[in-house]
Amino acid sequence: MSVKIRLARHGAKKKPFYRIVIADSESPRDGKFLENVGTYNPLADPAEVSLKQERIKHWIGQGAIPTDTVKSLLKKQGFFATLT
Repeated sequence: MSVKIRLARHGAKKKPFYRIVIADSESPRDGKFLENVGTYNPLADPAEVSLKQERIKHWIGQGAIPTDTVKSLLKKQGFFATLT
């Protein structure tokens, strides 16, 4: 089972809101997930991102791979600077 850290889309039409979730790579985008580790609201100015950093560190330690979009969000929040 390959585990990914990815976005799950919620919200209304033309008003997206995303949850950052830990999910099996084969499950659907908005389907079953293992854990909710944050949120992303692209409509706010500036975009709002909230993260459960300890849980994300745990899952990356277990082998979870962030998608490109989630990786860029984590970089903007300075997440990878705290790993060292």
